[in-house]
Amino acid sequence: MLIAERRRRLLEHVRDRGYMSFRELAEALSTSESTVRRDLRSMVSDGLLTATRGGVGPPLGAAPPAAVLRPAAAPPAPVGPIGDQADPVFAQREAIAAAAAALVVPGTAVLLGPGRTTTAIARHLTTISHLTVVTNSITVTGALVRAPQIDVVLVGGALRRSIGAVVGPITEQALQGLRGAQVFLSGEGVTVERGLTTPNVFAAATDQAMMTAGNQVVVLADHTKLGRDTMCQTVPSNRMDLLVTDMDADPQVVSRLRSEGIDVRVA
Repeated sequence: MLIAERRRRLLEHVRDRGYMSFRELAEALSTSESTVRRDLRSMVSDGLLTATRGGVGPPLGAAPPAAVLRPAAAPPAPVGPIGDQADPVFAQREAIAAAAAALVVPGTAVLLGPGRTTTAIARHLTTISHLTVVTNSITVTGALVRAPQIDVVLVGGALRRSIGAVVGPITEQALQGLRGAQVFLSGEGVTVERGLTTPNVFAAATDQAMMTAGNQVVVLADHTKLGRDTMCQTVPSNRMDLLVTDMDADPQVVSRLRSEGIDVRVA
């Protein structure tokens, strides 16, 4: 079995069960426990999983496993490739993250908001020689913890477990005195009329404070979020300097965003 296929199946098992021991994973994949341990060390380092005593679990801030969410009487949902359940736009998200990370200049300071895409960016940033990253995201911090050449500034605040980040007045106050070359933010919707929006009222004000701290505002949105509007505005269209999306984005929405002067990059 190829390494990529084996690791894909490891992720599927852990995301479906919520936790598995090394022995259980070895038996499930019909491979040795030492091979499983080697794969898991790399996947934990990349922020894809969280190490626990005797096994592994989902990363911090991940949604509950499907087994918890399903009623007991319901048949198990089919498991497909990576991201079919936990992240249906896994490939697009990774492409967006790689394109966004390529915008970062070594030696600068950047801000990363919470989210799976910004966490993916953080993993790409570990190859940069020197950088300062300001974040309120627990998962972004976890992705950078093994990169000693990157100075991580984790701002304080109240932990919001649903998004794996700290938010609130303490966080907003800490961000007021900071400046970065770029700020990378994601949400749940992007429209021409309202820009980037999120349904989470607790995260909205903190995202706005992060936006103010960045000289260049980079919004990250896969195609499923373009044209979608949610409750709380975080980045108005006139404050979006650059939008990174994927190849499945609606060309008409992309055209309208560009007509507003937004630099839209398609990964």
